[in-house]
Amino acid sequence: MKSSTQPLQSMPSSPAVPSAGSMLTQVSSVLAFIVLLILACAWLARRCGFAPRRVSSQSLNVSASVSIGQRERVVIVDVDDARLVLGVTAQHITHLHTLPPKAPDPQSEPMATADFRHLLQTFLKRSGKSQ
Repeated sequence: MKSSTQPLQSMPSSPAVPSAGSMLTQVSSVLAFIVLLILACAWLARRCGFAPRRVSSQSLNVSASVSIGQRERVVIVDVDDARLVLGVTAQHITHLHTLPPKAPDPQSEPMATADFRHLLQTFLKRSGKSQ
């Protein structure tokens, strides 16, 4: 038997190892996408009413406001022991008058913090999908 030797053929090449730069680019782009996705979900939650509203301070509250020019306003601010009538412009805030404190309404009760179940029911009723 005659043995014939064939020339070595090129071996199948192994898969190319990605460079560190391309891997870093992929990881950073995925991370940026995840951060943007989280921000979009937070914006959507606030827009749909899932996020709790910021509770304003009860010691300082703007109860009325009226515009008297392009940038001029008269506002009534409720504080703990008085109501202040203020003139507000782009540059200054001027105290115009002090009113006696407003009598508390017996019917108005502080709104309790809504739990998730109540928020979900409110959202479903608003979108018309309630059962």
